[in-house]
Amino acid sequence: MAKKSDTPNAEKVTADDLPYRPCVGIALFNADGLVWMGNRFGFEGAWQLPQGGIDDGETPIEAAMRELKEEIGTDKAEIISETPNWLTYDLPEHLIGKAFKGKYRGQKQKWFAMRFTGTDKHINIDVPDPEFDSWRWNDLATLPDLIVPFKRPVYLQIAAEFHDIPQRIREKGQA
Repeated sequence: MAKKSDTPNAEKVTADDLPYRPCVGIALFNADGLVWMGNRFGFEGAWQLPQGGIDDGETPIEAAMRELKEEIGTDKAEIISETPNWLTYDLPEHLIGKAFKGKYRGQKQKWFAMRFTGTDKHINIDVPDPEFDSWRWNDLATLPDLIVPFKRPVYLQIAAEFHDIPQRIREKGQA
């Protein structure tokens, strides 16, 4: 008798069958207290903050600095704060088994608030593997309204966690 997984009608992979992908995210604030956001390459209106997976042997801080350089072409930033807990989101059901090469149900993310120490000329999204096709500075409070719905709960948590950082930057020039 054939095993269930050997049959053509094997059960579909569900979120419960998959782990979360370990990841970092960066809320990069300029001197005006605005946060950097990019539009996902090829997806009009798909705004998000820089984020990406943590490589084997890498700390979350190392991953955050690497992702910043890889995605927006700069390392001119210093860490101000980080979320005390990992934040998670689940992929929509139609993406389970497809996104992230089918290996993950979503992401668990450690988020970092960073102060941008450069100028706009230090940002370059024309990188070897581009993630973004455009970018802008935005008010942190309105960010969750611009994010794809399945990531919105995480972005609401980020906005709440880092709510005081824009004012701290504007008042002191640093957080």
